Amino acid sequence: MNGLMEKLENCIPKSCILMQEPMSKHTTFRIGGPADLFLEPENAEQLLGARKILQEAGIPCFLLGNGSNLLVSDEGYRGAILKVGPNMSTIRVEGNRLIAGAGALMSQVAKAAWEHGLTGLEFASGIPGTIGGGITMNAGAYGGELCQVAYRVQVVTPQGEIRELTNEAMKFGYRHSIVKEQQLIVTEVELELQPGNGDEIKSLMDELATRRREKQPLEYPSAGSTFKRPEGYFAGELIMKADLRGFQIGGARVSDKHCGFVVNVGRATGADVRALIAEVQSRVWERFQVKLEPEVIFLGFS
Repeated sequence: MNGLMEKLENCIPKSCILMQEPMSKHTTFRIGGPADLFLEPENAEQLLGARKILQEAGIPCFLLGNGSNLLVSDEGYRGAILKVGPNMSTIRVEGNRLIAGAGALMSQVAKAAWEHGLTGLEFASGIPGTIGGGITMNAGAYGGELCQVAYRVQVVTPQGEIRELTNEAMKFGYRHSIVKEQQLIVTEVELELQPGNGDEIKSLMDELATRRREKQPLEYPSAGSTFKRPEGYFAGELIMKADLRGFQIGGARVSDKHCGFVVNVGRATGADVRALIAEVQSRVWERFQVKLEPEVIFLGFS
């Protein structure tokens, strides 16, 4: 371990390397035991260097954005977390193009678009993830998806090669892109937006924020929508019709406000949430023969 730490400290500032870091600090669920190593590189070069060191040492690593669609086990993660966050979050605007580092929050990117009079990203203003994580899963809300505005995505391959992918090359689908399939790391995203009226852009962002507050359980920690939308159905509606509104295991609960959300109502464990998700899947299948697929990523579970 000493040799590994020496190599990492030659690649990343020592202050950016943590050991046994509680993952509950880094997920919107506020759940998760400690990661063996937690690294927050300052730029893409450090990120690539750290990943190479970890790969050569045979240490599993997981790329983390804002932790907004992640459930970490109570035992934590036996490996290294590579966080792409504030250290890699620069945003610049060139004409109708907005270029953002992968660690920039989508709310920050949407705000920058509004400030520069650019429309097309209002739907993303309330999504709690990073633009890198968002582009990876083609995040969307209120009829908008990032695939509609993505122009270019800079990624790094497992071999360390930097590539520029077009919208078409990303192979976007519903909550999907080529990124996970090919184990790519997103480092920068370029969006193509349209000139708009600043007041109208802000008005729409405010309207969507109001709708979120009214319909989503923002008062509790969660990972957003827990399940992907099954074809031809709405997950929340199926869960409600299965009489699971308010169903609870430990500190994990099916939201009373929106049944598509599992929320942490107080000291929920990863085991609580996982058990609740499994029970919801089982009952919905039993009642409607519809398979609910989690949108949440499970990390550190056996």
